[in-house]
Amino acid sequence: MGTTTESEKQVLLQFPFSDLGELQQENRRDRTYRVRLALFLSLFFAAFIYLYRNPRSVFEAELLHEDLGYSHIAESSLSTEEREALFLSIPDGKRAEETSKLYSKHPHLAGSSEDFEDAKSILKLFRSEFDIPEPHTEPIFPAGSKASRLSTLSLTSHLGSSKPSAWIDVYYPVMNTPLDRSLDILGEDARSVWSADLTEDGDPLDEDAAKYKDAVPAWHGLSADGEATGQLVYVNYGTKEDYDELVAAGVDFTGKIIIARYGKVYRGLKIELGEALGAVGALIYSDPRDDGFVTVENGYAPYPNGPARNPSSVQRGSVMYLPLYPGDPTTPGYPSYEGAERMNATNIPKIPSLPISWHNAQRLLEEIDDDVSPRLTGKFSSSVIKLVNHVDTKVTPIWNTMAAIPGHVRDEVVLIACHRDAWVLGAADPISGTVSLTEVIRGYAELLRNGWKPLRTVVFASWDAEEYGLIGSVEYGEDFSSWISKHVVAYINVDVSSAGSTWNVGGSPALAPLIKRTALDIPHPTIPGKTLWDARNDEGPFRDDALSVNMTADLNVLMDYEAKKKVKDELSTGVLPLGSGSDYTVFLQRLGVSSTDQEFGGTPYDAPYHYHSIYDSVKWQQVYADPGFHRHVAVAKHLGLMGLRLIDSIIIPLNTTQYALELDQYLDTVESLAVQETSSTIDFGILRLAISKLQSASEALDEEKEDAEKTFRDLLGQLPSFPPSGRAICRRRSPFYTRVSNWIKGVFGVPPLELAEQQSTTVTADIPKIPPILEFLKAQRRVIKANKKLISFERGFISEDGIKGREWFKHLGVAPGRYLGYGATTLPALTEALSIDKNVTLAKEETYRLASLLNTLADNITP
Repeated sequence: MGTTTESEKQVLLQFPFSDLGELQQENRRDRTYRVRLALFLSLFFAAFIYLYRNPRSVFEAELLHEDLGYSHIAESSLSTEEREALFLSIPDGKRAEETSKLYSKHPHLAGSSEDFEDAKSILKLFRSEFDIPEPHTEPIFPAGSKASRLSTLSLTSHLGSSKPSAWIDVYYPVMNTPLDRSLDILGEDARSVWSADLTEDGDPLDEDAAKYKDAVPAWHGLSADGEATGQLVYVNYGTKEDYDELVAAGVDFTGKIIIARYGKVYRGLKIELGEALGAVGALIYSDPRDDGFVTVENGYAPYPNGPARNPSSVQRGSVMYLPLYPGDPTTPGYPSYEGAERMNATNIPKIPSLPISWHNAQRLLEEIDDDVSPRLTGKFSSSVIKLVNHVDTKVTPIWNTMAAIPGHVRDEVVLIACHRDAWVLGAADPISGTVSLTEVIRGYAELLRNGWKPLRTVVFASWDAEEYGLIGSVEYGEDFSSWISKHVVAYINVDVSSAGSTWNVGGSPALAPLIKRTALDIPHPTIPGKTLWDARNDEGPFRDDALSVNMTADLNVLMDYEAKKKVKDELSTGVLPLGSGSDYTVFLQRLGVSSTDQEFGGTPYDAPYHYHSIYDSVKWQQVYADPGFHRHVAVAKHLGLMGLRLIDSIIIPLNTTQYALELDQYLDTVESLAVQETSSTIDFGILRLAISKLQSASEALDEEKEDAEKTFRDLLGQLPSFPPSGRAICRRRSPFYTRVSNWIKGVFGVPPLELAEQQSTTVTADIPKIPPILEFLKAQRRVIKANKKLISFERGFISEDGIKGREWFKHLGVAPGRYLGYGATTLPALTEALSIDKNVTLAKEETYRLASLLNTLADNITP
């Protein structure tokens, strides 16, 4: 990557190897290292016991202590319960509100100077909280450079630093920003008779919205540069079903400009489907019918005078074709280094588009029909519309801010992250998530100050350019795919902590029991006596008004809301499968890392969320979304406590049997679909047998992991403790014994003895017994082996061939639906062979492919 910078040199000096080849060789030597270490420990223990069988002065023992370098080992007297209680005492609503103000009272579009300053601010936070010394030069490294590579790869190396670290990786994706835009109704002479303002009003009652109303124009990220002229045709939500209905009615989209309402599916799909049918342009607007009961029509004042939607608000957003592949459009499957070879992007539109407000949409819809509520009629506008969207598309630097706390078990990693960039102010998306993540960071820092060292390595990430198409996280995932596949135990994501009243949580089925158990331990953010888990059924502050007053709402919107509630209620775990739409995508859908995501979202009884608008502001959070910032805090507590349980459990809390059992439900859905979509009979027996085999293997793994942990814990109690050589000597020798025992346990990935365990360990003989080292090593190997099998379970769904037509996605258990965008489709390759391709032969091939994958997975996890 060219000349090594001064900041890179500072990082390289921390490592006893000079290049990545040496690091790879070091990793290959890791097993030999462990064997030699075990032999050393055996000899050490022999010498250790000998010293205490021969009368020595306390001074000599302490000299041995100092010479062997144990004086630096911190002793933690916190039990698991005390550790969790201390963490839960840290997240604070007032501080959360101040953090929200810090990051959301200015725009921070990805790639902008403000975004870069925020990246450095997060870096400063990491340094301050984790007591990382100030470097001579900022650790900001071009992706692909030695310093960037080593900053991540060294985390799991025994030759890497044992202290916390923080740095920024710089990637160089292709993105765009707006130049000029216009939208006109043309008269018969092709001159404009009406022009859309394409701006948000910036009401001064919301000072931040007013101040920055023109800072980031309303446009679509990664939209096509160009102009389009044609008649309008209304396509409702622009779903595949909407388009199919119009095509069946004989509508010809050639040369037309589609106008769609936001909702149901991802915005990029609305454009992709129209483009495929011959449309030349696209407009997307926010329709108050989707706001439930809290509307101007029902008597509520528009924000900021009241809770209803401001009619000038505009939803910006990326129109990348995410279901094909996310990340830098020009580097699919590999990282966007500064000098990367670029491909022609195939996942972005070829027709121009604009987002518009309800205020502007009303005027345009009048050209189609005078009906206040537009319908799917297939009519064209009486006038011609001209759409202009000129953008500046170029390679743009983005900044992922990273931090790590090395654990006793360096090579097992828990990754906790949120993105940082926003379309404008982003108080909900993503600053509410960043606020919650910040409280987790502060909580973990307090644990460190109280002597905690994590069992597993913890990595924090503040991703950039998520809004353009998950770019920061995807580029990192593609850059470090082998490392992630080998080392990352679980990925914990947060994006929007607070945008409504109901708590929504999704995740891998293997994480679902942990997610629920942790939520049951977190108090409800606003209702005493309830838990966070109960907040899944919260419905918003305006529900009583809607029921007591004669209010109306769109029936289809209410039916869709009730249908989603029913799906959630019918889930055996209460945890939804993950599709896409946030930064877990690359980790789960491409690399097979068990992942989770959560948010407080809106209902028909909440104040409408001004998504990607200038009105996604601190004031809206303070007044409507989360007065007191209690939901921000509840999410922080859940994220952090779940993280601690993944980090510090001897056996990783991944429930593979829960996952294996859910596969039966997934297949039930496929069988029902097969009956609906095909006249042929498909035999799924081979797949049902593979699922059964996987369930049996998982149950056997359950027994093995439980027995392995019990044996391991039993042997912990047999590590040496001080002899009763007199009360004064005991008081002086006890720290030595304790530190040695703690160090040994740290080497083998075991936290120091908790206080209760220390107090329960009594000496029953004058001379300590030589500890059962060989049995201990054997038990350790059983734990390691069980954990590797647990981690490999999600990886086992990865097929290198990927999903037909969108091979970037490789997970055959779950993926974003091809025509859903964000929504999840389980058993996606098989499901879409039936629902989209309607190809029985392909469905049979996918059945065999999936069965083979599951049989291999069953063999791999069998103890």
